[in-house]
Amino acid sequence: MLTPFHLAINVRDLDEARTFYCGMLGAEEGRSAPTWVDVSLFGHQLSLHIGEPLVTARTGKVGEALVPMPHFGVVLRLDDWRATAERLTEAGTDFILKPQVRFEGEPGEQWTMFFEDPSGNPIELKGFATEEAIFAH
Repeated sequence: MLTPFHLAINVRDLDEARTFYCGMLGAEEGRSAPTWVDVSLFGHQLSLHIGEPLVTARTGKVGEALVPMPHFGVVLRLDDWRATAERLTEAGTDFILKPQVRFEGEPGEQWTMFFEDPSGNPIELKGFATEEAIFAH
């Protein structure tokens, strides 16, 4: 059984971040203070703090696309990934990498998408059919 991660990142506006993470991605708000808020993002603890986000650059090669580095994300069950991809697509999300399957029919087959939060933090969501496929090679 996998265990949750904890990640703390900077955002420029807490209300905007709450709306995005809780409204768009379905996170649940936890503890908060005037300068930060914790959310449960698919069961993981994400702490959003007021500050300047990390500088990123599109240097990570994913297939033919260059994606932002560094980035963070969550691995989801495929049905949760599909539901999230549909919700983001319907909301008109400006994807860096549109929802798609990679390594189809191969070990490690995965569905992926890249987008940014309102502060410009790059996020990748991956979906796998089984937990064993996450580290298949």
